[in-house]
Amino acid sequence: MTLSEDRSATDSTAAAVATSARRAPLWLCIVACSLPMFMVALDNLVVSTALHTLALDLNASTQALQWFVNAYVLSFACLLMTGAALGDRFGRRLVFVIGIAVFTLASIGCGLADTSAQLITFRAVQGFGAAAVMPLSLTLLSHAMPDKLRSLALGLWSGVSGLAIAMGPVVGGAIVEGLDWHWMFWINVPVGVIAIPLALTTLRESRLAEAGLDLLGMLLAAAGLLAVVWGIVHGEPDGWTSRGVLAALAVGLMLLALFVGWERRAAQPMLPLGFYRVRSFSLANVVSASMYFGVFGSLFLLAQYLQITPARTPLEAGVRTLAWTLVPMFIAPVAGLLTDRVGGGRLMALGLFLQAVGLGWINLVAGVDTPYTDLVGPMIVAGAGMGFVFAPTAAVVLGSVRRDHAGKASGANTTVREVGGALGIAILSTVFVTYGSTATPQDFVDGLIPAVWVGVAVVAFGAICALGIPRPAGADRGEGRGNE
Repeated sequence: MTLSEDRSATDSTAAAVATSARRAPLWLCIVACSLPMFMVALDNLVVSTALHTLALDLNASTQALQWFVNAYVLSFACLLMTGAALGDRFGRRLVFVIGIAVFTLASIGCGLADTSAQLITFRAVQGFGAAAVMPLSLTLLSHAMPDKLRSLALGLWSGVSGLAIAMGPVVGGAIVEGLDWHWMFWINVPVGVIAIPLALTTLRESRLAEAGLDLLGMLLAAAGLLAVVWGIVHGEPDGWTSRGVLAALAVGLMLLALFVGWERRAAQPMLPLGFYRVRSFSLANVVSASMYFGVFGSLFLLAQYLQITPARTPLEAGVRTLAWTLVPMFIAPVAGLLTDRVGGGRLMALGLFLQAVGLGWINLVAGVDTPYTDLVGPMIVAGAGMGFVFAPTAAVVLGSVRRDHAGKASGANTTVREVGGALGIAILSTVFVTYGSTATPQDFVDGLIPAVWVGVAVVAFGAICALGIPRPAGADRGEGRGNE
């Protein structure tokens, strides 16, 4: 066979594979991208309702309980940009599938764990896999969809993400009360077994042409984020002025400064800093950080409030949060459809404004004897606000850069929102313990109210920033922007 014949055969094979992949129904592509994302998002929250049970069964210390959550959060948040960069270099579908496999195997390890050390170790490995799954699921979905259906698909993806947030506390509470806590992790195994062949047969492989591997950038970003997030999650329990927290924050900020300096000079940077010269990209990241800071920091406290005033089981409290957390599943697809017509910035501003109203409303009615019916209305308003933020944020972030840079943009945005959420929980918890405690229902309410007002202020700030996001100029959106 001549060289030209060999090339022809190779091109024919590639064309056949691409044609086969294009024949996959679009709804199946959405499922292939959303199912693994649902799994990793669920595990971000599912453990929180089982901490008391884990403390008794594993004889775990308070510090170990924190690491059952933080081990996952740290590895997940710190490696998101690395996961996206590896996908650009070696193939997004390949790294996505490897991420699913690592997450699934780590879930088996968690399910078999019988000591605190084992559970913490496998939770960290789960975070490694999740860091590849989350950003690449959005990138693969963007590449699989035609332009006219892209915003709708992003809305559906965001709705599934909202469902994971909604079901985390409920699933965790139900398993703890009805089964054994190990089943929180065993349920991931059949999902992974289904998700891997589905992704391989449905999604097309893609990579960034001539992408290099910015090893120094990866190391600086991961180490810097690890130190910063470690300092944040230890700020409230250890004290923000403690030597360890201050050292971690200082080292983390220094490493991130070095990362920025290196990225300015790198021939093939892990994160092109030109992204941040695009106003829509920069402001969308501010919006994401503000929303996760204010909303998830507040929700962390409100979930406990529902268990304390009056006393309820974790499952009972989790079911009651559905008035808030289920709403985004229905609103996000609608917001996705409206994004191109109205503009993502306007929808995000509306969403954050509704969240501020909902949180403020809850604060005005919250008390030691507040009936649950008085909380349903503000929860629905706040949930609707979340739905109006999720899908437009994804659309604006991806629309601000060239499509082949979607993975890097998605990884950067997901990192910002995870750091914002961790910072929100830490700072609002600090405000809470300054003014109240968990000793009595009244003490809890005394701490809850000033903490949630801080969340309201941050969310309102995000709404103002969202108004500055320009509306994309039709078909020119995302072409040739955000690059160096």
